[in-house]
Amino acid sequence: MNPIRLNLKNMNQLFLILLISMLQSFIFAQNESIPFNSENWQIFSGKVEEHLGQQSLSGSAMLKDVEFVDGIIEFDISVTGQRSYPGIRFRAQSRANAENIYIRPHIIGVSQDALQYTPIFNNEACWQLYNGDGFTTGIEMPLNEWVHVKIEVSGSQARVYIGDTKKPTLKIDYLKHGKSKGGIALTSPPNGTAHFSNFKIDKTAKLNFKPPLKEETPPGIITDWEISQPFKYSKIDLEKTHIQQGLTDIKWQKLSCEESGLVNVSRNIQRRGREPDFIFARTFLESDKKKTKELKFGYSDYIVIFLNGELLFSGSSPYQGRGSAFLGIIGLYDAVTLPLKKGQNELLLIVGEIFGGWGFMCQDGKAVYQDKNLKKLWESENKFVTSESVLYDPKREVLYVSNFDQFNMGNPRAQQFISKVSLNGEIEELKWVDSLNNPLGITIYKDRLFVAERNAVAEIDLDKGKVIKRYPAPGSIFLNDIAIDNSGKIYVTDSRKNVIWRYSDGTAEEWLSGDAVTDPNVLYVQGNTLFFGNSGDQSLKSVNLLDKSIKTIAKFETGFIDGFRIDENGNYLISLWKGKLYRVTQQGDKTKILDTTTPGFFSADFEYIKEKNLLIVPTFFNNSITAYKLH
Repeated sequence: MNPIRLNLKNMNQLFLILLISMLQSFIFAQNESIPFNSENWQIFSGKVEEHLGQQSLSGSAMLKDVEFVDGIIEFDISVTGQRSYPGIRFRAQSRANAENIYIRPHIIGVSQDALQYTPIFNNEACWQLYNGDGFTTGIEMPLNEWVHVKIEVSGSQARVYIGDTKKPTLKIDYLKHGKSKGGIALTSPPNGTAHFSNFKIDKTAKLNFKPPLKEETPPGIITDWEISQPFKYSKIDLEKTHIQQGLTDIKWQKLSCEESGLVNVSRNIQRRGREPDFIFARTFLESDKKKTKELKFGYSDYIVIFLNGELLFSGSSPYQGRGSAFLGIIGLYDAVTLPLKKGQNELLLIVGEIFGGWGFMCQDGKAVYQDKNLKKLWESENKFVTSESVLYDPKREVLYVSNFDQFNMGNPRAQQFISKVSLNGEIEELKWVDSLNNPLGITIYKDRLFVAERNAVAEIDLDKGKVIKRYPAPGSIFLNDIAIDNSGKIYVTDSRKNVIWRYSDGTAEEWLSGDAVTDPNVLYVQGNTLFFGNSGDQSLKSVNLLDKSIKTIAKFETGFIDGFRIDENGNYLISLWKGKLYRVTQQGDKTKILDTTTPGFFSADFEYIKEKNLLIVPTFFNNSITAYKLH
């Protein structure tokens, strides 16, 4: 028997015994440090020593007789900057299943994943499966000094603070073990590259967490699968289906994806040994006729794709498998064309794992979500140059489209323009008004068209189609959207300067700024209320034009809040730039009505014509506008 494997088995058994045999949790005072001694800790490796003037732990240890659910965990940490991955496991049901937060000291101040949260399932730290917002972030912290760490945990959420900061360094909206409970362990190698000190725990703390946004499953995600038991690499043929290689003892189990579309195989299957493990996964696709379908997919670490027994693709993306900097993070980065036959089609995968998380995801590459009350009417020709804003002129019964040309921002030789389009989508004049400087938001006031340009507002005569005047905004950086109140005052967002400008009698002033105004975009005036999309904190907000009081109406996922209109029932219509459009009640309840993110069609600053129930969406990089009937 392998002595190393035997020691690991004994450690697992010890960990389980210590957790299961808890009679009652110790209650530690909030401000009382828990000494690193044998009474309080089970030290697996490492030692207790003085470091930088404090009693410290170098290595890994588990806190005895504590079952942690919610509360605050605090400790000091010192790192040398060498590769070591020091951190904490909490709500640990065993060594094999826990929540895990750790630091990557060798990339502090360099990479956006120097601080990382990852769940551990069946002894697999699934960092390749969970990355980005809510999982990783960059940090700045000194080396060879004590730095304070505070972790607040409540329900399925957590906040991590590194150093002296009131703002969370990392916000975790969805702990992947859900509302679980379990033990606490500090983890680091016993080589002096990291030390822990001044450990505290407060299970009585009253924490205030706002409910997280509901996770949305992207359109076209294949949600339901069956997976087999694991097979070792040396026992299967990766060029053949299970039937073709005579594997008749497959034990299929049903498995659904997470909201993101991820199928986390590690949740269901525990790997044993260092040899790569593989599973078969299958689902069935119905087709009304013979046709092709784009399948987007992601995987960790190996994949083979079969359709109706025919091998279509094989690939590998393990850690450092495509270069020393390659992490193998999962995502919908690859695609293959499926030749579907009429009727039922079997999609079969072989998915393999070395380490870092075992999973896959698949998606119909052209899928669009469209509410049942939304009907597509037409799409214009793709002749615009980055169609950004669309505006209805009721007097002339036409649409105006601003052509932003993002690839030529600041280029004095590039001529951006405003187009004139009919209500049935025909482009009447592509360059109706040209020689503009990156036009974005547009609005009409007293038979004049006002356009937010790079550093000024242009006034256009609607009958002549000519720029008659420009109003500069000295010191502005990136003027974006525009709105005008009943008295003729002009408001313009400056998305890079975090300011809303106001023009009075042609003179610009920085009218609104501060912590509540970060990356402002869309503007809309109704009476004495100015609505603005605040992309910095993903909020739709309103500001009273008389006293500047600000209210938050609704929160959205990360992204640019680019369009705003009010429908005939007083609901708000909101677009997120990358392709989503919502209906929002005045109480802030959201309903998604359009999602074109999967094929990559954006939804910029749209128009809604109430009397016609007509929604017109500019598609930005797709260089068109699309009209829908909204019931």
